[in-house]
Amino acid sequence: MKKIINISIFAAVLLASIAVHAQKDRPAELKTVASADLKQFSGKWFEIAKYPNKFQKDCVGNTTATYTVKQNGKLEVLNQCIKKDGTNIVAKGEGKVDEKAKGAKLKVRFAPGAFSFLPFVWANYWIIDLGPKYEYAVVGEPKREYLWILSRTPEMSDSAYQAILRRAEAMGFNPGKVEKTPQGVESIKGGVIEKQ
Repeated sequence: MKKIINISIFAAVLLASIAVHAQKDRPAELKTVASADLKQFSGKWFEIAKYPNKFQKDCVGNTTATYTVKQNGKLEVLNQCIKKDGTNIVAKGEGKVDEKAKGAKLKVRFAPGAFSFLPFVWANYWIIDLGPKYEYAVVGEPKREYLWILSRTPEMSDSAYQAILRRAEAMGFNPGKVEKTPQGVESIKGGVIEKQ
């Protein structure tokens, strides 16, 4: 009987220990900016850096995102980039806003409109850092699998970029995973980026 009690106590302590470690490994809840004005957010953004991801694997540079507020309140999303051979990739999608988050939490889809009723075609696209004049924006999502640093201009000062990385790290993102995006690229020849 004593042996069963000891095993039960050991099992309870082990489970409690695992639960505590699991909580430590889980990042804190991701917070967005307090609010975002979609009219100010609209327009063209240049991708300064990102977490590498499978749907941008063919992009070598000149990555931009252009947002337009439609009459129905949703966003038209137009993403563009250049491939190795110098041709462009264009992806058109749609964004919608979680009104409770005051414009800071968006859902974006690039699947055809016929599938828009399916919840899994919509991806979280949260504005987690934003310049006071909308000169830069940082977009992420709760699982910290995706991250984009955007700017209204093709270049960003190193001090601004490093400050953004520090804030992103404090939110649970890994600065070591972030890769810069070349802008002004014409093509890639022999592994060398040729700029305009």
